[in-house]
Amino acid sequence: MSTYSYEVAKGHGLPHNPFKAIVAPRPIGWISTRSPEGTLNLAPYSFFNAVCDTPPIVMFSSSGYKDSVTNVDASGEFVFNLATEDLKDAMNVSSAPYPHGTSEFEKAGLTAAASTLIGTPRVAEAKAAFECRHLQTLRLAGLDGRQADNWVVFGEVVAVHIDESVLVDGLFDVTRARPLARLGYMDYSVVDAVFQMTRPRA
Repeated sequence: MSTYSYEVAKGHGLPHNPFKAIVAPRPIGWISTRSPEGTLNLAPYSFFNAVCDTPPIVMFSSSGYKDSVTNVDASGEFVFNLATEDLKDAMNVSSAPYPHGTSEFEKAGLTAAASTLIGTPRVAEAKAAFECRHLQTLRLAGLDGRQADNWVVFGEVVAVHIDESVLVDGLFDVTRARPLARLGYMDYSVVDAVFQMTRPRA
């Protein structure tokens, strides 16, 4: 087996950077926020994940101090909405670089549903949503110590909403929800199959 190797500082030498294609699939953090002026914002982030379950904490990372980060820092809250195959076009519409003060809910034709414990609404059409309260925002830095224009936002999940159509015998059925996953380049995938393995005992 031959291996293509490169040092990041010297460039990858390929038509496109393979980094995000290798770290895939990634769940999409479809984050809704409210600005101090009251405008609703909705944006998908491909650097998103859960980081622990006790307490339940999620994070998303933004390249640039964008409206989502600004709004979370100001309001102390956000909602993660599950992006699924049936909402792929709406999710894509919400990713456009609209001018400040534009509501992606309106642009994408989505319904804002009231949350239970926070003031920021969720996407009513989403199969699942997490209401989150802000824990901290970190600005990242590289090995050289220079601060990057990348910001990681952490939030604790305080309320959960699940469409009952994707619950089977009390379990969240990912094959019914069909969540979108971000790959590299302009590629996406859909989670529509699962298999099980039993963890071995030492």
